[in-house]
Amino acid sequence: MTRTAQPLSISDLSDFARALHRQLPAPQPSHLSLLNMLARAAGFQNLQHLQAQTKPAPADSKRVEAALRYFDARGRMIKWPSKTNLQHLCLWALSAHLPQGPVNEREISALLDQWHLFGDAAILRRTLVELGLVSRSEDGADYTRRTPTPPPEATALIAALAAR
Repeated sequence: MTRTAQPLSISDLSDFARALHRQLPAPQPSHLSLLNMLARAAGFQNLQHLQAQTKPAPADSKRVEAALRYFDARGRMIKWPSKTNLQHLCLWALSAHLPQGPVNEREISALLDQWHLFGDAAILRRTLVELGLVSRSEDGADYTRRTPTPPPEATALIAALAAR
């Protein structure tokens, strides 16, 4: 009897591994061991090999174009977007202008004022912290830029603004 190939598309391998982990009887392999087993079952040497072969998703050009409308020719943010996903995308571009070292609240506000025209550095600071693009000290006195890997749209937006 021939077997029919059943394609399986998994959007998040880690979530898939967690769900599988909950269904396995004891003793269960660790999360990383299970991820490596799944990668080997798909024909890869291990999880790192799978990740190296996986190409990042292309940037959503419509979203990047929509975000670009919120910046002037000098790369300054003209107004605060009403849509949250555009706010977050625009803040990736603003965070690229911040220094790596710690700065106090007055300094970060002055830096942000150079890169936006609507006069609300407080909303920018708060949202940068919420997104994890900037960390704030326990006493709230110092801010430090963090460098998480930007999504493809943020990379494309930063490049488009730099080209202006």
